[in-house]
Amino acid sequence: MTDLRHDINMIIRRVCILFTVSLLLAAWAAANYTGETAGEVWKHFTTLLTSPSPLVTDYFRLGSLAAALLNAGLCGLCCTLLTFLPGAEHRPSVWAGFFLVIAHCFYGLDLLNMWPPILGFLVYCKFHRLRFRDNLDWAMFITSFSPFFSEILFRYPMPYDLDFRILGIDIHPFSILLCMVVAIFVACTLPAMMPGAAKLHQGYNLYNGGLATGLLGLFLYAFLFKTMGVTPQGPLEVSNPVYEAHGESYLTFATCFYLILSLICVIYGWYLNGKTFHGYGALLKDSGHKANFLHDYGAGPVWINLGLYMLMMLAYFDIVILVTDGAGFTGATFGIILASMTFAAGGQHPRNVWPILLGYAALSGLVWLLCLVGGREVPWTLSTQGYMNGLAFATGLCPFTGKFGWKIGVLAGFMSAVMCTTTSAMHGGFVLYNGGLTAGITALLLLPMLETYKLHSEKWGRGRH
Repeated sequence: MTDLRHDINMIIRRVCILFTVSLLLAAWAAANYTGETAGEVWKHFTTLLTSPSPLVTDYFRLGSLAAALLNAGLCGLCCTLLTFLPGAEHRPSVWAGFFLVIAHCFYGLDLLNMWPPILGFLVYCKFHRLRFRDNLDWAMFITSFSPFFSEILFRYPMPYDLDFRILGIDIHPFSILLCMVVAIFVACTLPAMMPGAAKLHQGYNLYNGGLATGLLGLFLYAFLFKTMGVTPQGPLEVSNPVYEAHGESYLTFATCFYLILSLICVIYGWYLNGKTFHGYGALLKDSGHKANFLHDYGAGPVWINLGLYMLMMLAYFDIVILVTDGAGFTGATFGIILASMTFAAGGQHPRNVWPILLGYAALSGLVWLLCLVGGREVPWTLSTQGYMNGLAFATGLCPFTGKFGWKIGVLAGFMSAVMCTTTSAMHGGFVLYNGGLTAGITALLLLPMLETYKLHSEKWGRGRH
């Protein structure tokens, strides 16, 4: 058991190191690609740190390609360093927490707003006499509330004119105090909610934190804005000449980045696996329900799965961007590929995810047909930003495919796609795990129907024979 824990720790650390180094190198490459100087990158980076960031704030437009990659690399570096705390034992969910942090560094999370919730969780650990280093997954998951803290620091109205300047931005001391209060409240509340959320959907939504954080975010949003009579202002509208000049070509940059990363993962996994793909076939047959690929299949097949699954998701987003009208490779699009890798070691693989993708395509086709018959304009496409974001997190419904078959997987994707652009209104866009919330609601709707009709089918099916 000790050796297994050591192996899992090493795998998670190596994944964190690979993606952190890749993001930092990509930031340097991006600066050269767009012609930015070091000073310009730093200026855009500080803009990201000192701006409100509700969903969906495109960090490529608000800052720049290089600044967003630098932000993700530095946040990833912080998480990686945390995994090296002495005596820490890592659950596979630390993998998930790391990917969710670096994914959202392109559209809502930054090196400043990630720390209030983490420090709040540190207070929670001290109060409950828990070892922080053994609960790093919780510390990373709780950063889903980061946009609340940027909003409170830089835009939420405060009484009296008591501002002082930090990084050239006026900060109100009451804003800092409110951040501390909210951080401790979130840190003390979310861990109590998570187990109950998992019981509600029985493990059929891998993004378990999405349901809990979404419901808690609803409460916070309602109190801070609706109850207090404060009107939320939404994402910042900015004009970025560099983004407007190079934005279309970011697809090429992103494709090269993820293609190289995918190949590294596959080749490394093949090498660790004795230069074979042995065992990966068994992994592909796993339902993904309450799965632990690191424990059941070992490092080699997991690395191979990470690489091949990343290739599949990259291919999907590239295709829908190229063949439909909508968003291109924005900051959010870049980040959601990383978000879709969250459970590549704990349930997701190409075989149980592709029906979810087909479910989104099925809804798109149905909407197109109904609009054609009704003489209406088609309101969205598969490359509309909200639907691409929703799809990345809908992949967490893959256990439905594994347990009930590919047709139910298609249905799960279809139902998630119906709701994916409406749930953010529940929390004002201040909870980054909105896609996980949508997937959680989908699971709550779909699971009882499946269990009920499966029971009826078995009962009456036996009666006919």
